[in-house]
Amino acid sequence: MSYEFTVTRRVEFSETDQAGIMHFSNFFRYMESAEHAFFRSLGFSVARSRNGLEVCLPRVHAECDYAAPLRFEDEVQVRLLVERKGRRSLTYQFRFSRLNGSGSQEVARGRLTVACVERQAGGALKAVPLPKAIADKIQQAPAELLGDGFLPKLNSSSFRNGSRRARPKRPARRPSRSPHLSTAR
Repeated sequence: MSYEFTVTRRVEFSETDQAGIMHFSNFFRYMESAEHAFFRSLGFSVARSRNGLEVCLPRVHAECDYAAPLRFEDEVQVRLLVERKGRRSLTYQFRFSRLNGSGSQEVARGRLTVACVERQAGGALKAVPLPKAIADKIQQAPAELLGDGFLPKLNSSSFRNGSRRARPKRPARRPSRSPHLSTAR
């Protein structure tokens, strides 16, 4: 039985924005890619009707909390943990860590919930129990590995590179009245 999977990859130039930071949406792509690799490691595919299983695993919830940016060519480790194995759903927790010569730095945490569904004759989706073949190979991760699942609250200085100073606060401006507007007529 398995509850954990880890994959390592590099941030590609095409995954970054104009500031050179990996675009937030790519964290969700990395989560999905890790989930697919996890299923392949178990001998399955998330694609419908492969391995004789006629189920789909659509996403019903996705979230990600960010602590620090990833940049082009950063090496990142994506760790998938099975947070919850329900009768008809799976919830994964993802931890993203930047790898560098002196160790690693956690930069984000995500969560993804998938439902197990079967396509009906008219095209509608109906929730069904996880197939036994899948359910038998996946288990929920121990609570001590999961923690509370979220990063501690961070301030925006985590995203600064240290070379920028905090800007002084400007005094509030009072709205000016246009000389062309008059209430007396």
